[in-house]
Amino acid sequence: MRRRKVKGGFIKQSTSWIIAAFSATAIMTSAIYVVYFKEPPREEAKLSVGRAEGAIADLANKRRNEPIIPVAKPANLDAGKVALGRALFHDPRLSKGDAVSCAFCHDLVRGGVDGLPKSFGVEGRTGDINAPSVYNASLSFRQFWDGRARDLAEQVGGPITNPLEMATSWEEILPKLNADSETVEAFRAVYKSPPNEQNAIDAIVEFEKSLITPSRFDRWLFGDDTAMTESELRGYELFVQHGCATCHQGKGIGGNLFQRFGVAREYYDGSRRIDKADLGRYNFTKREEDRYVFKVPTLRNVALSAPYFHDASSETLYDAVSVMGSYQLGVSLPEDEVRDITLFLRALTGEELQ
Repeated sequence: MRRRKVKGGFIKQSTSWIIAAFSATAIMTSAIYVVYFKEPPREEAKLSVGRAEGAIADLANKRRNEPIIPVAKPANLDAGKVALGRALFHDPRLSKGDAVSCAFCHDLVRGGVDGLPKSFGVEGRTGDINAPSVYNASLSFRQFWDGRARDLAEQVGGPITNPLEMATSWEEILPKLNADSETVEAFRAVYKSPPNEQNAIDAIVEFEKSLITPSRFDRWLFGDDTAMTESELRGYELFVQHGCATCHQGKGIGGNLFQRFGVAREYYDGSRRIDKADLGRYNFTKREEDRYVFKVPTLRNVALSAPYFHDASSETLYDAVSVMGSYQLGVSLPEDEVRDITLFLRALTGEELQ
């Protein structure tokens, strides 16, 4: 098989990941589950990198045959909306009793999560599922683990009205925002109107669109052969060969399809307690084929988002890789391969978190 040489190691040409993808797809087909795509596993690399700074712009589109599509910091966002949205994201007035903000569960310093198995909302109420990272959420084709929200705008209202999270409503929020002259002035500067539900949601969405986190691996995809170590590249090769990239691909390295938790091996085999949250997309669609089906999470910044999975059942990234090998791919990964794949996943951490 023809290989491409890179500094510090070799990464096989696209043939290897296509073979692995076919193998993993066969496993998924046997599970009799329909996968829903928003974007294909690999699209022509036409990226919005024209405004990227430095040499990386000249290296754009160098590697076109990888299952993962590189990203750059988003351009053309409205700076005023982003700033206002950031303020609202950190504003506890969006909750009952001004108790918690969006950032309370999605701490941007900690990778966009709170590091807890289940988050706490107002009055210490505990949620029913592990909070996903808000970073790179705009790359996902649906929002929430079960994909019930079509986009970020629809997602914003979920935590606000959830009695276990922010437990309030826009009817309660807007009077508080409009009673603050500085907040009203900030809204008028951006929207030419005082705070209302529509422009508040729009500002939060614009801010969340800014939370794209290019990593060292993106630099490698853009053509910088010095960006990754030999061990990390070996981990990436294993990631592709074993079929991980069948579901974790595209710009989000996930986030663009639904998949059953337990494709090659039954995850809920009687040895685990099943809660409502474990039913996944079934809670939303009530279709039997959607039982235990979830949106495939992005792997960007995955090293920062422990514990792992919707049920927080894996405390470490190493353990999560082993579990995925067993339950999704039907393989028992050797320790050295788990280690190298984990090193690759750590290289997906954004170089500039907000």
